Amino acid sequence: AVRRASPGGGPVFSHLSAAALWGLPLVGPIRDDVHTAIRSRRHTRTEAGVVRHQMMLDEGDVVRRHGLRCTSLARTVFDLARLLRPEAVVAARDAALRLVSVDGHEVDQDAVAAWRAEVESLCVPGLRGVRRARWIGAFADGRAQLPGESVSRLQLHRLGFRDIDLQVPIVGSDSARYFADFGFPRSRAFGEFDGEDKYRDAELRTMPTAADAVMAEKHREDEIRGVTGWRVVRWGSRHIRTPEDLGRRLGAFGVRPPG
Repeated sequence: AVRRASPGGGPVFSHLSAAALWGLPLVGPIRDDVHTAIRSRRHTRTEAGVVRHQMMLDEGDVVRRHGLRCTSLARTVFDLARLLRPEAVVAARDAALRLVSVDGHEVDQDAVAAWRAEVESLCVPGLRGVRRARWIGAFADGRAQLPGESVSRLQLHRLGFRDIDLQVPIVGSDSARYFADFGFPRSRAFGEFDGEDKYRDAELRTMPTAADAVMAEKHREDEIRGVTGWRVVRWGSRHIRTPEDLGRRLGAFGVRPPG
C-alpha cells in the first residue's frame, strides 16, 4: 500500500520492512509500522504508520527484493543493530549470515569473511549504536538455524560460556548423520533448543504428523546419547528470556560456565 501511494520509483524500504523483504526473523514485540529511508534534513518521524528515517545511502546500499526497493542485506542488519534489542539483532544477523555463507551444514569461510568485512565497512565511528553493531557483526554465526538458537547463543555468552560448539556432527549406530545444536565439551553434554513449532507447525516440521516428529526426535536423541555417552539437555523459549533463566535450566543438569 505504501509503495502504491508513493510517486516515482517508490520508497526505499529499510530497517524492519527491509528485514521482512529479506525474510529475516523478527524476534520480540514488533510494531507493524512501515519503515522507509529518506534523504532529507528532517529527523526521523512517524506519520500514519510510516516511519521515515533520515539516511544517507550509497548506490550499493539499495537493491530490489520482490520488485520493491530496499536496503541491502548488510545495510539492513547494520541499521537493525542500531534500532532493536540485542536479542532481535543477533537473530536477524545470524539468519543473514546463513543466507550468504551456509549451504546445508557446510560453511563457506570466504563468504563469512567477505560478509564481516562488508558490515565492518558500515561501522563509521561516531554513529549512534555503531559499537553494538560492530560487536554483533563479529558475534554473528550462520550455523544457528533458528531464532531461538541465536538468542540462546547470546544468553550463553552473557553467562560466560566460550567453549561452545555449534551444529556438532554425530554419526549414529545406524550410520545416519545427526547434528546437535550446541556442544559443551567440558560438561560432556549436548544442548538442544526445542521450539514447539517444529512439532506443531505442519509447514516447519519435516514429518507428516506431530507424533511422527516426536518419535523421530526421540530416535535421534537415543542415537546421539548412545554413540557419544554424552547427556542431552533441552530448553525452550521460556528458558531464554533472560541469561538467568537459561543458567538455571543448564545448572539443573550440571552444565555450568567455566570458573
